Amino acid sequence: MDPHPVYAPPPVIEPGHTFNTVTEQIAGIVLTRRHPYSWFFGVFVGFMMTMMLLMAVTWLLIKGTGIWGVNIPVGWAFAIINFVWWIGIGHAGTLISAILLLLKQDWRTSINRFAEAMTLFAVVCAGLFPLIHTGRPWLAAYWLLPYPNTMGVWPQFRSPLIWDVFAVSTYLTVSLMFWYVGLLPDLATLRDRAKSLPIRRLFGMLALGWRGAARHWERYEEAYLLLAGLSTPLVLSVHTVVSFDFTIAIVPGWHSTIFPPYFVAGAIYAGFAMVLTLAVPLRVLYHLEDFLTLRHLENMGKVMLVTGLIVAYGYVFEAFFAWYSSNQYEQFMIYNRMFGPYWPFYWTLILCNIVVPQLLWIKGMRTSPAMLFFISMFVNVGMWLERFEIVVTSLHRDFLPSSWGMYWPTRWDLMTFFGTIGLFTMLFFLFIRVLPMISIFEMRTLVPAAKVKGAKAH
Repeated sequence: MDPHPVYAPPPVIEPGHTFNTVTEQIAGIVLTRRHPYSWFFGVFVGFMMTMMLLMAVTWLLIKGTGIWGVNIPVGWAFAIINFVWWIGIGHAGTLISAILLLLKQDWRTSINRFAEAMTLFAVVCAGLFPLIHTGRPWLAAYWLLPYPNTMGVWPQFRSPLIWDVFAVSTYLTVSLMFWYVGLLPDLATLRDRAKSLPIRRLFGMLALGWRGAARHWERYEEAYLLLAGLSTPLVLSVHTVVSFDFTIAIVPGWHSTIFPPYFVAGAIYAGFAMVLTLAVPLRVLYHLEDFLTLRHLENMGKVMLVTGLIVAYGYVFEAFFAWYSSNQYEQFMIYNRMFGPYWPFYWTLILCNIVVPQLLWIKGMRTSPAMLFFISMFVNVGMWLERFEIVVTSLHRDFLPSSWGMYWPTRWDLMTFFGTIGLFTMLFFLFIRVLPMISIFEMRTLVPAAKVKGAKAH
């Protein structure tokens, strides 16, 4: 008996699979006529919540932003809170796809496809809020868009709100291209396996004439690697730019140099929590335990633990900076967050983002799908409360006590927020119905036959 056994990590793909079984199981989810009842239930719930969003936005366009709870002194509220929250959720897809690809991490293979899709849908939900927070976009756009030749209006390029437009639109564009390029081999696989002529033609057009030739693979790998390189700095830059919306202001609680790295870590934290929220049910509903193994879940738990500690570091030093600065306004802001009217939200945030994730130090918790789902739901709530605390408690009590006020969302705020969750849910369920949620080609590179010299996984 070996006195010093070598630790062997759990497999990325369970043994016993061949090229054909991998293709059959993943492609079969899309090409089969039957789907689990849970899929119809998810689409129905998402659709009904999306209709609620449509109703809320329609009423907003008719009546204006007066239907929301925003007022002086809290002029920013649910719109910016939800915008930052959704942008944060969208970070995990690009991180998993781009950075882990460049680092040659095989465990990304089973989760990168639906994480990329999650990124796109989260950015769509985030982009809705800047459009509607002006009330009536067709009127606001007239004054916001620059007309230098006729009106002498130029965009304020020193404003981070302008930077947001470029950063988020670039992030969406590159993420969409990265996702689509990665889909090309799988679209060709679906084209070749589809039995219906219209479906074959549809997938054939989307596959852009892919035939699996050596020239196709060479160009594919070059393009995929190039887009991964472009996507990597976006993970750091996008949420850094979003944090500038706050840090360039002189509002106590916002004017902090720790915000850019603190926001980036929080975004990855929230993004991985959402990936786990989706991955744990998916592996059960579609019997994907062989592909979404405990190794994937444990690694995501480790990433959440690390980024959660960085976020906790940010919370501690935010309070420390306020104390060390001897600035009475900064000190009051921290005191108001902890013990002011919104104190239950702050301490719930600490519970969700710091206390509960400490369970991830325990290996049994990191390898328990139920516990990982439980912890990730806490983090989802906690990261939303973090944005609520940053925005609302920094505004509702400003420099002039006579102007202090309280903010409470109206039913239209809540309908808009939960409606975007429904939109995200509906888009995600439609995605897993019409496109492979796991990369078929990349999974085939992990089966034992692919390791044999001369074997072809594609």
